[in-house]
Amino acid sequence: MTRKILDLASFTVSGLAVRTRNSDEFNPATAKIGTMWAQFFSQQYPEKIPGQIAPARMLGVYSGYESDASGAFDVTAGMAVETASPELATIEIQAGRYLAFECEGVMPAAVIQGWAQVWTYFQTNSQHQRRFATDFEDYLSPQKVVIYIGIE
Repeated sequence: MTRKILDLASFTVSGLAVRTRNSDEFNPATAKIGTMWAQFFSQQYPEKIPGQIAPARMLGVYSGYESDASGAFDVTAGMAVETASPELATIEIQAGRYLAFECEGVMPAAVIQGWAQVWTYFQTNSQHQRRFATDFEDYLSPQKVVIYIGIE
C-alpha cells in the first residue's frame, strides 16, 4: 500500500448517511455501512444525485466523530457535488493535510484491508496525529480506492 501526504481544498459530498461505530460494524447484526452502500447502489444514487462535479467522484466520508476510532461516527456514501441537495445528507470535506493510503483489489475486501492498515499505521506510528474531523474513501475505479485520513 502506497502512502503520501497531500494538502486538499474543501469540497462537498451529498448522498446517504448512517451513524455507527467500529465495534458495531464487526457484528453482522448491528452493522450499517454495508446496508447503506447496498441501498446507494440498488437505488442508483451515483446516477441520480444532482449537481455532481465532473468527472463524477464516488466517496465514502467519515465525520462527526464522537471521540476517536472507538467512538461513534457518521458515514456518508455519496458523490462530490457543487451544491448540496436538501433531500440528501451533505457533508463538507475539511480543507487541510491528509495522509493518503492507496488500495487495490476486489471491493469491498480491498477497502476493508486498507482500513486495517490505516488503524495499524496510527497505532504504531507517532509521526502523524489524526484529526478525527473528516476522512474519506475516494473510489477511483471498481478495483482502486484511496483512503484519505485528516492529520494535524
